[in-house]
Amino acid sequence: MNRTDTMVVTKYLSIETRGNTDIKDITARCQDILEATEFKSGVVTVFNPGSTGGLTTIEYEPNLLKDFKEALEVVAPSDKVYEHSKTWHDDNGSSHIRSSLMGPSIAVPFVNGKLTLGTWQQIVFCDFDTHPRKRRLVVQVVGE
Repeated sequence: MNRTDTMVVTKYLSIETRGNTDIKDITARCQDILEATEFKSGVVTVFNPGSTGGLTTIEYEPNLLKDFKEALEVVAPSDKVYEHSKTWHDDNGSSHIRSSLMGPSIAVPFVNGKLTLGTWQQIVFCDFDTHPRKRRLVVQVVGE
């Protein structure tokens, strides 16, 4: 790739999830996309074009993932009846609340072609919907 021709590269990540706060580590896949650009510095943005998933960073460790899911149950319980279900007659009000609180995107700077994540920090996609889904995340790399 000729870096003088472009400063923005857009790719997509396909992910299959189980729903119900399924958490997927996408760090390596984001780094692979970054490395393919040959950019040395800039920012990688990952965006979920949907209203029941979110992106963040976390230490991807089984007990912390369990703690995280339990904390989300306190904030937006999955067994609560939400007003949203009156509109669409579905069961995913908690999914939308969790997604809104977490946010649909994350931006991570990179230096020398490497994401600037901490040692115990991974990029994760959280699927809050109440059933398995096939997701297509947008990964945009802006760099030089």
